[in-house]
Amino acid sequence: MAHVRKTTHSRKTATRKKTSAKRTTTARKSTKRAAPKRWSLRVTNESDALDLKRGVFKQTSAKKIAVSLKRSAEHSSRRKAGAYRSALSMLTFYINRAGKTLPKTQRARLERAKVELKRAFGKA
Repeated sequence: MAHVRKTTHSRKTATRKKTSAKRTTTARKSTKRAAPKRWSLRVTNESDALDLKRGVFKQTSAKKIAVSLKRSAEHSSRRKAGAYRSALSMLTFYINRAGKTLPKTQRARLERAKVELKRAFGKA
């Protein structure tokens, strides 16, 4: 008895795929503006996050960072979760997004800001 080889799709399907790849579309390109290349920029601009003060994560004191985040979270009309959760989320988002490029001293400061934030909201 001869061994029969099974194929996953028929020849018609394979032929159809080849011909459809050759087609060129004459549709006009949309005049819509291109999306930002960095997804993190789009997230911070379009999401229901916080309206943060410019340069908040560049401040030299962990306590100042925490106070600024708390103020932004409590006054923001864009947040969906509680103030503490939103503030901590933005801080974590910044730390994670910076990744390995974040200097160790600044990372340590931002990690201390998490503790200060917890204290500021009375969660510690």
